[in-house]
Amino acid sequence: MKIAVIGGSGYIGGELIRLLLHHPHATLVQATSTRYARRPLHAAHPNLRGQTDLTFVHPEAVEPCDALLLALPHGTAMQSLPRWLTLAPTVIDLSADFRLRNAADYAAYYDGTHPAPEWLSRFVPGIPEINRAQIREASVIAVPGCMANAAILALSPLAAAGLLRQPVVVDARTGSSGSGAEPNPSSHHAERSGVMRVFKPLGHRHTAEIRQICNVPVYMTATAVEAVRGVQVVCHVPLDAPTTEKAIWALYRRCYADEPFVRLVKQRAGVYRLPEPKILSGTNFCDVGFALDADGRHLVVIAALDNLVKGGAGNAIQCLNIARGWDERAGLRFAGLHPA
Repeated sequence: MKIAVIGGSGYIGGELIRLLLHHPHATLVQATSTRYARRPLHAAHPNLRGQTDLTFVHPEAVEPCDALLLALPHGTAMQSLPRWLTLAPTVIDLSADFRLRNAADYAAYYDGTHPAPEWLSRFVPGIPEINRAQIREASVIAVPGCMANAAILALSPLAAAGLLRQPVVVDARTGSSGSGAEPNPSSHHAERSGVMRVFKPLGHRHTAEIRQICNVPVYMTATAVEAVRGVQVVCHVPLDAPTTEKAIWALYRRCYADEPFVRLVKQRAGVYRLPEPKILSGTNFCDVGFALDADGRHLVVIAALDNLVKGGAGNAIQCLNIARGWDERAGLRFAGLHPA
């Protein structure tokens, strides 16, 4: 099966390329970049030296293939979608352009009118743990944002059980790669090093995605921390009635027992008792754990993932595997490194 990556020079594009080069069923045939056109892939991604002879092509030179993975800047895919749909029967978008299904929500969180609102309801949210059946039949898929995906996987079992009746607070932390490969004043080393910067105390765009899937009022704070990769969300969930750890364990096990990339992490001892992004670097896992207050009325759910893999490229490959009927784990079996 022939795959092309549109927007291959950024961090997400590089991870898509890395994963596809060793995928057992997919063949990467093209990766686009305006800046790096006709240069080898390792010009943008030095970790790929010796892995492939492919060179970047200009976006105008993309040829028909079996699937396109769009790793374009936000606001770009929505302008060029008709062209991409003529080139492949399956299009998976990793930007924010088609994550929200309601045009009014898009306008509220992205400060502008969506130019292709008729497509918002057609894109299937790329969350395999929730939408696997729809993904199997989908031709257009929108991969969620990294912090949104972590929070959704943390909260959706509670939402399905009807336990999210009160507003939820999501405290999210993210590494610097979440800002993308293009430099900006806040990503300069002198400004980023050593920080714990609350860059969005309220109103982060991923809030809308969490509300859309979990159907609960959410207040989300986003903080930049001194790490390159990784997302961790700490979700504070007030409960209407007291519950027990045993009941919460049972709920999450029912939801995730058969999920290949969600692991329940809650140990009584050890350094990594609860989900930690550091040991998930390069993997497609999302680890989920929790703590329950002594009165059984306040639940804290923690989730962690690699923002570039399960929060981006890996999740897209997982969706591609499902859509094509392949083993869901194909090309995604890397277990991670420790120490890292």
